Parts: sequence; structure tokens; C-alpha cells
Amino acid sequence: MSIAERVAAVRERIAAAAARAGRDPGAVTLVAVSKSVPVAAMREAYAAGIRHFGENRAQEARDKFPAFGDDVHWHFVGRLQTNKVKYIVRHCHLLHSLDRVALAQEVDRRASRCGRVLPCLVEVNVAGEATKAGLPPEKVIPFLQQVAGRPGLRVVGLMTVAPRADNPEEVRPVFRRLRQLLEEAAERCRGLPGIEMRHLSMGMTDDFEVAVEEGATIVRIGRAIFGERG
Repeated sequence: MSIAERVAAVRERIAAAAARAGRDPGAVTLVAVSKSVPVAAMREAYAAGIRHFGENRAQEARDKFPAFGDDVHWHFVGRLQTNKVKYIVRHCHLLHSLDRVALAQEVDRRASRCGRVLPCLVEVNVAGEATKAGLPPEKVIPFLQQVAGRPGLRVVGLMTVAPRADNPEEVRPVFRRLRQLLEEAAERCRGLPGIEMRHLSMGMTDDFEVAVEEGATIVRIGRAIFGERG
């Protein structure tokens, strides 16, 4: 299949999953995760209608930013070291992996310096996997209270990476828990400056349909669009 055919197939699957859940498929943003993908392949995805790209490595993202115009939205979806915030802060539209106060402080400092407010998602390690980044669920609300009011960033939701599973149904409880946590955070943090809990970034190639059924507003798709990486 061509990249255009793969994009169309993913969009069809998102629409079907949204229909099963009684949701508007237009409420789900498809982010094509382009880590290690050459710009030529990204241009094929762009020609197929993709306008949201996700990068995992700060220097690679920095090098790709100039290849596209202002209509492309860049998502940083990997773990971000504080000393690499400078590479992405001017062009990134959404940081998916805010998970510690030191990172919030650096994002705030760098974004404020260049006159930006960077939207961020808090990464949550719902399943408690030792190899995964992210806050445990019980620390999310205290963290939001700590980072509220910083002028250079705005927290707009939550993100998680589900465990690998042979059957996507096995990770449905992870997505359901993140949705419940978003609802709880929206209620308990209501009125806090810079906290607007409305987005759920969850679901990847192996499990995005279940994530959409459970309320994902952003899905991060790599292999299903670009194929296996070398």
C-alpha cells in the first residue's frame, strides 16, 4: 500500500471506531508519528491530507521544522530532556510528555523568552510500567496544582502509552482510566490558571480504535502510515 492508501485506511478505521462510540470522527486528530521518517515520505503523507506530525527526538524535529509551511502542526511525543527544550519550543504546537516540574520550569522559561505559550499534555503512566515515563495517576492532580499559572505553558490534557498487548481489548482499561482521570482533573482543577483539561492523547497503531472508543481526541500513528522503521 502507498502512504496515501494507508492514511485513508487509518481514517476509515478512526471513523468506524468513532461511530461505534457515538462520537464525531472530526473530534479525533490524527498525528502521523514521523520519527526517523525521511522528509520525502512525510511529504507523501502531507499530500494525503496529514497536517499533524509527531516527533520523538528534539534535534530531528528541529531539522524537519523548516521543510513544511505554517499549515503543519508539530507534536513532540517523546521524552524531552530539559536541555533540549530550546530545539522545539519555537515551532512545537503541542508537547505530549510533560512529566516533571523541572521540565515545566524550562518550558515556561524558554517559551516566555520567545513570546509563546506552549500547550502541553501531562504524560501519565497509567499501567505503572517500570520502563515507561510519566506520572502515576495519583500524582497528576498535585502536579497540575504545582505547574498552574506559569505564563509560558498551558496544560490542555493528558497522554499515555498503553502496554503492548496481543489483543487491544486488554488495554481498554488503561484508556478508560485516563479518561476518568481527565474528568476528575477537570473538576478538581477548575479555575486554576493555565489548566484546561480537554484533550486525551492515547492510542497508537496497535490499539487506536479502542482508544477512540474510549474518548481519545488525539491518536499517534506511525507504523500504520509509514510502515516498519529500518
